[in-house]
Amino acid sequence: MSETNRRRIVIGDVHGHYEGLMTLLEAIAPDSEDQLYFLGDLIDRGPQSSQVVNFVKDSNYPCLLGNHEQMLLNILTNGGVTTPAMQSWLYSGGQATVASYQEATIPHEHLEWFKELPTYLDLGDIWLTHAGVDPALPITAQTAEEFCWIRDEFHSIEQPYFPDKLIIIGHTITFTLPGVAPGQLALGKGWLDIDTGAYHPRSGWLTGLDTTNDLVYQVNVFKKLVRTLPLQEAAIAIDPSQIKGDRRKKQKA
Repeated sequence: MSETNRRRIVIGDVHGHYEGLMTLLEAIAPDSEDQLYFLGDLIDRGPQSSQVVNFVKDSNYPCLLGNHEQMLLNILTNGGVTTPAMQSWLYSGGQATVASYQEATIPHEHLEWFKELPTYLDLGDIWLTHAGVDPALPITAQTAEEFCWIRDEFHSIEQPYFPDKLIIIGHTITFTLPGVAPGQLALGKGWLDIDTGAYHPRSGWLTGLDTTNDLVYQVNVFKKLVRTLPLQEAAIAIDPSQIKGDRRKKQKA
């Protein structure tokens, strides 16, 4: 495959749906020249988090830190199974993650791998992060809190944060944004959200975006459906003035 035909493919929040991810990758059919990236939230809520982590880690695919991985790391920082951090993580789908590991023990190598996950990746014309950026802060002033958790402040920006880069995110299920139906992508001012809610009963869609050819690959983990759509058909433009409220930190989605 020539350099010009090499595909860059971004995978949205998998949330433990290993079988769905395998079906999605069968549809995408990446070869050794293609570049795959994961936006984080590999774990929690779905039934096979350990398998997802093993696959992404062992395949050496670049992966970002998501808020669910960060919640797990917060437990290590705070220590102890009775901490609020532990309770918050278990409530947010961590119980399914624990259950996916043998003897309910997350191996040290997985935890160490989570610690090394970056909070963003700059690919030139596209910029990947899990949740977004704080439009009021320069990149150098932002932390994992912004990159992993932010919502409305970012979604409601009226001008692109970068003049020459599209920010691709997950984190916020697209149908929770105004005018977006389950399975559709959300397009804002300089950003594109591809978290279509694989774990959510209202959706079930797991999304992979071929940024080279503007193609959207999707599998519905509940209905076992697979489809491919042009990006222009799959993405719905968001009116930033309709983003209301402040859902920024630790909204359970």
